Amino acid sequence: MKTFVVALLAMFLLVAPVCAQEQKSAAAPAHGATPTPAITITAESTPTELARAAFLAFGGEKFRNLQNVVMRGSVQLYPPNSVQSIPGSFSLVTAGPKLRMEIDARPAIVFKQIFDGQNSYSSMPNVEMPPLTKFGLGALARYDQPGFQITALANKKKQRAFRIVDPDGYTTDFYIDPTTGRVMSFLLYFGGFTLGTEHSKFKEIEGVLVPWSFSQKFEMPMGAFFAEFSAKDVKINQPLGDDAFAIPR
Repeated sequence: MKTFVVALLAMFLLVAPVCAQEQKSAAAPAHGATPTPAITITAESTPTELARAAFLAFGGEKFRNLQNVVMRGSVQLYPPNSVQSIPGSFSLVTAGPKLRMEIDARPAIVFKQIFDGQNSYSSMPNVEMPPLTKFGLGALARYDQPGFQITALANKKKQRAFRIVDPDGYTTDFYIDPTTGRVMSFLLYFGGFTLGTEHSKFKEIEGVLVPWSFSQKFEMPMGAFFAEFSAKDVKINQPLGDDAFAIPR
């Protein structure tokens, strides 16, 4: 069970950089609308230009400057070598480095993780939380900051690809739509494991593109864990209570 929780936590943390980059709450228009990148992607586009196009496609500075997000939705969990899913719900609150997340897939699993900016709590002992802003869309939001390295990758089918490595060596491989600049999938490498996310639906909230439905895969020696997430309710830059990140005593 602990192995399953660790895998689930690793996958769930991929959601945090995604959600933490959304903008102020509003009624979301149809997911077909996309912020227009200021850079046209061509066969000669450099890795840095590809990263900038993706950054702008997700909302540019609005994507970078979010303060907090509250997200709730449903999740289907698939243990290794299983076609039968475990249905559940998830909730996530982030504000800068702070995080509170809960997964409820009773009776199989109920899990809670909190980081208040200094201290960490987990309902499962010895489950550590990796940094939230060093990989995935969290790294994309900081692609042009000092110490980040951007290099070329081989394209995947029609998707253009590039790699971002943060100053501490956290690595994410991005695959983007060559027309819109949207990140369609990304891979990150953490603790010797490979974690992947594929986006299937987006919504735009006040100029910020939000991945709304997405699947994730976590490769482990005993097999691959899968999870399918679907957002139901998202609130952005809302007043948070003093107890939003309170650690149980």
